[in-house]
Amino acid sequence: MERDLKIVFMGTPDFAVETLKTLVENNYNIVGVITAPDKPAGRGRKLHQSAVKEYAVEQGLHVMQPTNLKSEEFLNELRSLEANLQVVVAFRMLPKAVWQMPAYGTFNLHASLLPQYRGAAPINWAIINGETKTGVTTFFIDEKIDTGAMIFQEEVAIGSEETAGMLHDKLMLTGAQLVLKTVNCIKEDKITTRIQNEDEPLKVAYKIHKETCKIDWEASIDSIYNLIRGLSPYPAAWTTLYNGEEEVFIKIYNATKEIIDHEDKTGTLSLTKNSIKVAVRNGYIILNEVQLPGKRKMNVRDVLNGYEIKSDAYVR
Repeated sequence: MERDLKIVFMGTPDFAVETLKTLVENNYNIVGVITAPDKPAGRGRKLHQSAVKEYAVEQGLHVMQPTNLKSEEFLNELRSLEANLQVVVAFRMLPKAVWQMPAYGTFNLHASLLPQYRGAAPINWAIINGETKTGVTTFFIDEKIDTGAMIFQEEVAIGSEETAGMLHDKLMLTGAQLVLKTVNCIKEDKITTRIQNEDEPLKVAYKIHKETCKIDWEASIDSIYNLIRGLSPYPAAWTTLYNGEEEVFIKIYNATKEIIDHEDKTGTLSLTKNSIKVAVRNGYIILNEVQLPGKRKMNVRDVLNGYEIKSDAYVR
């Protein structure tokens, strides 16, 4: 006998919208949507709604934006929805009082093949570490972060030139379908789970900080190349350009690698009218798209048209 599901969905960014949209389009009963509070953004500091809120409001869904997930006021409102399943995609850590509330549990979509890459930034770290595959996992939430019993996994290949942005979009679509598969099985009472195997060495998807994004030009050519694509388009790898008397902070969004023997000092630049190559061990990193302070993202040819880089300039 099929269960009558009443679902509360929790999520905030674009990544989560695709899943909510898929559930709505498959006629699931979404009794509530929980997302982050509106935040001031931009020069005018106007309040900015999350991507999930924008979609939920368009669909006429009941939206909640608690600042404190443990407050009695929020917990009472959540109880009043009488949901029997909660689905979480790209949201914050939930207190036990929230995740244990529904009869059929609370499950999360995580953008990795758990138990690998538990944590805040699995998409970025999979590319930074040079992985050739990753995936998505649904699992029931427990007391710790990303450790609960797994329901389903789907593997996704990572292309050799793929950026975090490209992989994000692939996993967003694959993940939405995996959540739908999971909800369908819960509806049919056909769920089986398996405990995460922690016998293998685990790689962790730590939160990305500014220092994480700084390029070490002494690293291997592959490490540098993977860092750039693993942080593109956000938050972006960066370096300091020493251009005569100037020290310029540069973000690098797109680059290619050229593996070749040379005798150039690491960090020195080879310039033409249209290109910038940075000498590294075993080759060059060719910069394609960068951003100078106060400027928009630009291809290197346009940068060189409007900004003079001296012949002895270098990065560090």
